[in-house]
Amino acid sequence: MSKTTEKSVAAPSFEKALTELEKIVARMEGGNLSLEESLAAHKRGLELAKFCQERLEAAQQQVQVLEGEVLKPLAAAAQDGED
Repeated sequence: MSKTTEKSVAAPSFEKALTELEKIVARMEGGNLSLEESLAAHKRGLELAKFCQERLEAAQQQVQVLEGEVLKPLAAAAQDGED
């Protein structure tokens, strides 16, 4: 199995990861978990938080690229209109 296929199977969508993270937080805040369950939940929560942060950073980079592609031609057109 290729690395891309493995990653796509293992990695949830941003929304699913965020939902799972919210559920983990709620369970931990409930105070009904054993020490072992709390540690496992904390570990999973950190993994999900890191995944979500990485996805957000990637999305921000894409937005910056898209804005750059759109704004540069607009700025050039505005300069041409001034000349």
